[in-house]
Amino acid sequence: MPTFFIEQFGCRATQADGAAIERQLLDRGCTSAATPTTADIVVLNTCTVTASADAKARDAIRRLHAANPAVRLIVTGCYAQRVPEELAALPGVSWVVGNSHKPQIPLLIDSLSSVTPPYSANDFFPVAALHSDSTVPFHSFVGAELAPPNSPHLAKILTGNIFDRAEFLSAPVLGGEGNHTRPTLKIQDGCDSRCSYCVIPFVRGKSRSLPPDKVIEEIRRLIVGQAFLPVRVRSESLCGSLPAREIVLSGINLGTYGRDLSPRVEFEELLRRILGETSVERLRISSIEPLDVTQDLVDLFASTDRIAQHFHMPLQSASNRILAAMHRWYRAEHYARRVELVHERLPHAAIGADVITGFPGETEDDHAATVAFIERLPFTYLHVFSFSKRPGTKAAALSNEVPGTIIKRRARELRALGEKKSAAFRQSQIGRTLRALTLHPSSELMGRQTPALSSNYLRVFVDGVFPANQWLDVRVGSCRETYLVGQVSESVSLQKQ
Repeated sequence: MPTFFIEQFGCRATQADGAAIERQLLDRGCTSAATPTTADIVVLNTCTVTASADAKARDAIRRLHAANPAVRLIVTGCYAQRVPEELAALPGVSWVVGNSHKPQIPLLIDSLSSVTPPYSANDFFPVAALHSDSTVPFHSFVGAELAPPNSPHLAKILTGNIFDRAEFLSAPVLGGEGNHTRPTLKIQDGCDSRCSYCVIPFVRGKSRSLPPDKVIEEIRRLIVGQAFLPVRVRSESLCGSLPAREIVLSGINLGTYGRDLSPRVEFEELLRRILGETSVERLRISSIEPLDVTQDLVDLFASTDRIAQHFHMPLQSASNRILAAMHRWYRAEHYARRVELVHERLPHAAIGADVITGFPGETEDDHAATVAFIERLPFTYLHVFSFSKRPGTKAAALSNEVPGTIIKRRARELRALGEKKSAAFRQSQIGRTLRALTLHPSSELMGRQTPALSSNYLRVFVDGVFPANQWLDVRVGSCRETYLVGQVSESVSLQKQ
């Protein structure tokens, strides 16, 4: 069986897809390579949320092919679903597999490791050449025309209508943020909204959910340390699976969880089941749309210390005119009420937002409205994005584009405001005792300190060296740059390494 390496790009949902593929490949007897240069096959799992994400994927393909011309590259993910022909033309690419057929990649690798399938009479790759023992059937196939052996490169393409797909591809991601101590579990995929700037629904399909019993099963496995394997993020090395103390729930549109199930399940209902039927010590919610942040949901967060006090709610703009043009289903006053609701019930909660600057037609007044809105409300951090035209979206057809120099200036202003908000929030935590989960140390550490993450999403450097994946009650003493510094509370007695 071949050796493989998975190169990851993009969001937690994409990383969960990669983890599921890795689980399937190891199940089939394939071997995970330590680096892409030592692998027989490299699977590039791409993102396409911005033009920059596309460029990073193309650069990675060129880099991998230059480092090892013999490696077979399978390119999959959102970019592969959106414009497979662009990727198929790049040297080194053997296959381009859209999200619609991502579950078939293990079968495809089986075929590559056995005998090269024949060309068909019309130069299309025959689907029948793949093994037929998959539990996930092929529903559709689009074949790219194959060039003769001495013609310019053109890879094979396997893709189809993403809206026909009902499969849910996911496995816990044990790498990435938290340095392997906080696994991420994708429980929802796809999106039924149609924000005018967003290409994601067209490359991930309709909203679909992991059934509640499966969610409970995966969480129980993570709690006892029986997750199958970690997926690499940015080529991090493999490590063992620790019993999970904090689990991050993720999705493309997490608040819509369960609406596709029969019977329908509400997201809050799922959270209550997890708390009641598992011993998970802390859940964290990755991101949730503002209109899904209800009074009942906030009350649930406030009623227990087993859910992290952390809300990430995409804002995008605080100009109602721009929100309408974006096809966002709220206005600034609706969003503000959600932030105020969280802050009233959980005054020390982390409240983060995504903001897009430079949307077509955005004026200085629109930008000023967003700045003033953020200044007024108790945000604790921002993720700022410059508008990126995505082909096929309604916003891509708008003619009133904002000049790039203006977008860059507005983005700088918003990022500076976000840093100011973050610094003020960190300063407000001095003197408090925070329950934090220790992380694996990194090269950032100076002296004998241990990094940890608090419930309210603050990085804390703790005096002393402690094992990873342990709870510490940390008395915060000071702020330094982008993190806090503290000492273990005298009331806590933990064994140091």
